[in-house]
Amino acid sequence: MIKVGDALPAATLMEYVEVEGNGCSIGPNPVKLPEAAAGKTIAVFAVPGAFTPTCSAKHVPGFVEQAEAFKAAGVDEIWCLSVNDAFVMGAWARDQKTNGKVRMLADGDAAFAKATGLTLDLNGKGLGLRSNRYSMLVKDGKVATLNVEGPGKFEVSDAATLLGQAKA
Repeated sequence: MIKVGDALPAATLMEYVEVEGNGCSIGPNPVKLPEAAAGKTIAVFAVPGAFTPTCSAKHVPGFVEQAEAFKAAGVDEIWCLSVNDAFVMGAWARDQKTNGKVRMLADGDAAFAKATGLTLDLNGKGLGLRSNRYSMLVKDGKVATLNVEGPGKFEVSDAATLLGQAKA
């Protein structure tokens, strides 16, 4: 499993872009993690799936509500990762009103989750391989803090915990 001090794996996630501009076409666009994280402080949180009850009611709204506080603490971007496709993540972004506050990144084939060792096997529930629920603070592409949830928990991957770590 990825740990504090490790670099983010050289993975590519996908992001649904609503408006064309600056070399981005409307629709899914690749986000190459080493390049996207270089020179930035990023609050990353991952969820097992888009539109799930806890993630839609608590997780994403917490980060959206605290976006300005994260910026004030020196965080350049907030990323939400999930093992869904970019179209689903784009729809969830619209539903959660994340525009300009949280980037919704799709790990469609769970490549990032596998590379970090942060997978959650939900095959027995018909949901396939997913991501654990976690949060991390990434500075210049390296993990500065990591908070991994236990199964069925929502205690340390929330916005308040990560914001406290960003302020420290």
